[in-house]
Parts: sequence; structure tokens; C-alpha cells
Amino acid sequence: MANPSLAAAPPRPRRKRPRSFTTERRPGFLVYGILLVFFLGSTYPLWYSLVIGSSDPGVFASAWPPLLPGGQFWHNVAEVFNTVDFWAALGNSLVVSSVITLSVVSFSTLAGYAFAKLRFRGREGLLVFVIATLAVPTQLGIIPLFMMMKEFGWTGSLGAIMIPTLVTAFGVFFMRQYLVDNIPDELIEAARVDGASMIGTFWHVGVPAARPAMAILSLFTFMTAWTDYLWPMLVAPQNPTLQVALSQLQSARYVDYTIVMAGALMATIPLLVLFVVAGRQLVSGIMAGAVKG
Repeated sequence: MANPSLAAAPPRPRRKRPRSFTTERRPGFLVYGILLVFFLGSTYPLWYSLVIGSSDPGVFASAWPPLLPGGQFWHNVAEVFNTVDFWAALGNSLVVSSVITLSVVSFSTLAGYAFAKLRFRGREGLLVFVIATLAVPTQLGIIPLFMMMKEFGWTGSLGAIMIPTLVTAFGVFFMRQYLVDNIPDELIEAARVDGASMIGTFWHVGVPAARPAMAILSLFTFMTAWTDYLWPMLVAPQNPTLQVALSQLQSARYVDYTIVMAGALMATIPLLVLFVVAGRQLVSGIMAGAVKG
């Protein structure tokens, strides 16, 4: 007689294998649909500028605006060149934007590193003061700044455009917030123990860690300086940047918006080139900083 203890036991339920945390879920149609909507909404103004800038003035008399570019783009661009000194204004904008970007990134990285990792008397109070200046509207400082530039005899020069914006409170605060969490104090102490000076520690430890944030700040600063209109128009109308020069396209009694759109599109092309050239380095820098953190 068979032993009941040796009878076949019921099969054990198969355990579910835990899902690996490294498994990546591919985005679905909803994610791609939302991204497509944002992409179309972001590129539509640029596309509309191309459509209007490549059409003739009769496009505004039609009941429905066209969806495809016309064949008048180069004619409208030639009218822009005949109306304003485009190349001189483009050179002024390149000089102003490049100098402001280099200065803001350099000074902001130095000040951000000092506020984040150095210990000195009055650090917290100075940081609060820097943050408080962000709440002051820019328009409140225009009249005092203009009076200072006039007193110094700098009005009409590119220096009057650049000097007030050589460093920004936003850049200092941005770099401080990034460096305070991305540079371990132990790494700074190890560099000082090895005999590195304060400047050497900043150059060999702080700057490599700050490169992703420096890339982002450079892009934002260059774009802000490139598109600035109010301050360059007030302090140096005789030596205009590109945005100030293009405003002359609307100074006549009759405004041809096809030419205005062509000029606006020409002013946007350098920014698009900058994004295309620096986009890969910017993303790689952000990912490198995220992995290190």
C-alpha cells in the first residue's frame, strides 16, 4: 500500500519574477501626441514668419492666410538690406551678445562658487541681497543707468549697452544653486590638502563640475542679450544692434509686414544656428552632470 506521505503534492504556485528596475518603458502614443502638440505650437510662429516673409503684400487681403511659403523671400530680404544697415547691426549684436555672455558666465561662476563652497563673514547677508535684487523691476533702473552712462560720456557706444549687464543676479543665484549640491566638500578639502590654492581648486574642481550649468547659462544669456531691444534703443540708437535696426522697418507711415517678417526671420537665424551647433554639447553636458550627481 502506498504511503500517503509519498503521494504527489499539489504543484506549488509559480512565483512571479520581480520586474527589473533597469527595464525601460517605451513612451506610448499619448506621450508622442503631447510632444507633437508642443512641437507644432512652438514652431508655428517661426513657420508663420517664413510664410508671410516670403509673400507679397497682397497676402493680407485674402480671406485665409496661406499655409505654404511664397516666392518673394529673397526679394523681401533685399528690401531689408536696402532699408537698414543689416550687416553692421549684425556685427554689433554679435559683439554685444558674446561679450555679455562671456562676462556673465565667468563672474557668475566665480560668485556662485564663492557663495556655495567658501566660508566668509557676511555670506548669507550678501546672498540674500543678491536674491532681493531679482525682485526689482528692470525698468526702475533704466533712468539712473542712462544718467550714469551720459555722465560718463558713454552714450552711443556699445560699451554703454554691455557694461550694466556684465553680471546678473540670476546668473549668480543659478550657479550657486547648482554648485552647492554638485561639488562635494570632501573633494575641495582633498584638493587643498594636496596643496592646491583657492584659485587652483576653483579651476580644477569647480569649473569642471560647473560646465553643464555654464552651458545652459551661456545659451540663455546669449539669447537674452541678442533679443534685447529697450536698453540698446535708449542708450545707443546711433550704433544700433540688430533688433534696434530692424525696428526702422516699421518707422514709415505705411508698414509692409512682409518685409518686417523677413527681417525678423533673418534675425532669428543666428539663434537657430547656435541651437543646432551647441545643442548636442548642451544635452551631453546636462546628462554628464546628472550622472555625476
